[in-house]
Amino acid sequence: MATLGRRKSRNPIAAEDAVAGWIFIAPALIILSVFIFWPIAQVFWVSFHEWSLIEPERPFRGLANFRELFQDPDFEIALRNTLWFSLGVVPTQTFLGVLLAVIANRAIPGKGFFRTAFYFPSISSSVVISVIFIWLYQQNGLINYVLRAIGFSTPQPPWLSNPKGVIEMALGYVGIDNVTPWLAGPSVALLSIMMMNIWTTMGSLMVIFLAGLQGISGDVYEAASLDGATKRQQFFQITIPLLRPVIFFVTTLGFIGTFQVFDQIFVMTPGGSPAKTTLTLGYLVYEQGFRNFAMGSASAIALVLFAMILTVYLFQRLFIKEGGVD
Repeated sequence: MATLGRRKSRNPIAAEDAVAGWIFIAPALIILSVFIFWPIAQVFWVSFHEWSLIEPERPFRGLANFRELFQDPDFEIALRNTLWFSLGVVPTQTFLGVLLAVIANRAIPGKGFFRTAFYFPSISSSVVISVIFIWLYQQNGLINYVLRAIGFSTPQPPWLSNPKGVIEMALGYVGIDNVTPWLAGPSVALLSIMMMNIWTTMGSLMVIFLAGLQGISGDVYEAASLDGATKRQQFFQITIPLLRPVIFFVTTLGFIGTFQVFDQIFVMTPGGSPAKTTLTLGYLVYEQGFRNFAMGSASAIALVLFAMILTVYLFQRLFIKEGGVD
């Protein structure tokens, strides 16, 4: 009886609001379910089957696709290249984004043009930029011309055709040879793509950090100045800590984007050439699914990529909480 009394005393207006809320969000839920949640569920299902685009049979294989994946040397190469790409691009573009935002936040002449010029590559076509950089990286391209003009040597073979690891080359100068592939570092070809990626993304990160800087109250800096804090102390003890949520957001997006890099590899170094030193997990998914017609294997790689991105996100989230920002 008490339960019935509570049900009868429920506010009818609140019930109507709840129904109206579900009605309003129903279109978004339907779109998300059809175009996001259902495809993700399909990827999980396909990864446990032998799904070929040219054969009607789809036998269940269990974890066989994953076992074969971890025994595939191409997967190891792609994983190594992807990790080098992410560890090189994300910290560098984040640092440059903060640096550019601090400069653009000051009262300098031509500040509007400065912001637009650095942001423009972020809204340009990635394919078009990749084609332009192919020309720039050629043997007689602009980059080699400038290097020779100022007295520096140019890579041999040229940038996008050079499979040598940059860390291995640096260690070779001090007499350390026979470096393992995992410590050889990104190849010169992959480093070339990394530099282009940093150049195209640091402008958008600048805008995000600029919004974060403008959200910091000037009273905080004024109080710090009255306490005798220098500009350097204000930057490292006020600006960076208050930008921590923005840094978390930017690095999370950075790792997601670098783990999934595909278009630049596809345009600039088809097939992961030279010697598969630019082969990434995103490109390997494409090769397995649309060249080898092995959708089960491609889905397994996609799930591994999903697990890597989720792990990085959870680790960063834990780091932010430990830092005192939630």
